[in-house]
Amino acid sequence: MSLCPPPRIVLGCPLWAEPGWLGSLYRSDADADQRLQQYAQVFGAVEGNTTFYALPGETTVARWAELLPDDFRFCAKLPREISHGARLDPNASELQRFFQRLAPLQQRLGPIWLQLPARFGPAALAELLVFLDALPSAWRYAVEVRHADFFRKDETERQLNRQLHKRGIERLIFDSRAVFASTADDPATREAKERKPRLPVHALALSEQPAVRFIGGMDNAANLAFLEPWLAKCVQWLEQGRVPMLFMHTPDNRLAPQLARQFHARLAERVPDLLPMPAWPGELELAEKPVQDALF
Repeated sequence: MSLCPPPRIVLGCPLWAEPGWLGSLYRSDADADQRLQQYAQVFGAVEGNTTFYALPGETTVARWAELLPDDFRFCAKLPREISHGARLDPNASELQRFFQRLAPLQQRLGPIWLQLPARFGPAALAELLVFLDALPSAWRYAVEVRHADFFRKDETERQLNRQLHKRGIERLIFDSRAVFASTADDPATREAKERKPRLPVHALALSEQPAVRFIGGMDNAANLAFLEPWLAKCVQWLEQGRVPMLFMHTPDNRLAPQLARQFHARLAERVPDLLPMPAWPGELELAEKPVQDALF
């Protein structure tokens, strides 16, 4: 009799190269390569926001492929020249360069994210479907829409969801309620409110790996209150055999790893056989110091 694998969620942050995590998530002396390695020891995915603005160099991608474990997921965004251009062009040279440049990541690449601008509405749905059907079948994809007409729970939204589900493509869930509810007036929070969309949250799973981008404020206690419904939703998804992905943001992202860990701890209370979250290399370093100090 075969045993079912333990339930698992994939947690991540918007980036890995955050100096503010030195001494906590990372060891205090971690260089750039070591930060990526130590991030990947704890988290199962990262948002590849950098590819939205510019493609990394060939040697950089090769180094990432060397450092990242096989089961890590680099969720790269398609370049803005593709997603925010006049139209979605499956023959665009930028798209070909994107796949060629990131190919060394192999199975670590994806789901690849297509983040559409707010002006991309239902009238362009046919254009979106033609584009998606032309993408290489070797990779998995997810789409983030920001036009208000895709959030009305009507036939327009149902048609989008049906078409994505038919293709095995996830619809990214963007939850910015916590940051907009925050009364903090620091520069990072103000910038987050200016840049992030404020849209209804529709918790749905169109594939085996639903994905949530949670945008919190500077107070993780307040953030956890807004994450409470996602605990129940993740329990449901896990019971269905899905592997949800959650990416935790805070305005300056210094608190993002802590928020992810607190969410995991609360989920583990409801799902006792949930795979544990690994220890943080920086905290292990702190635990080693008393022993080291005692030796000298």
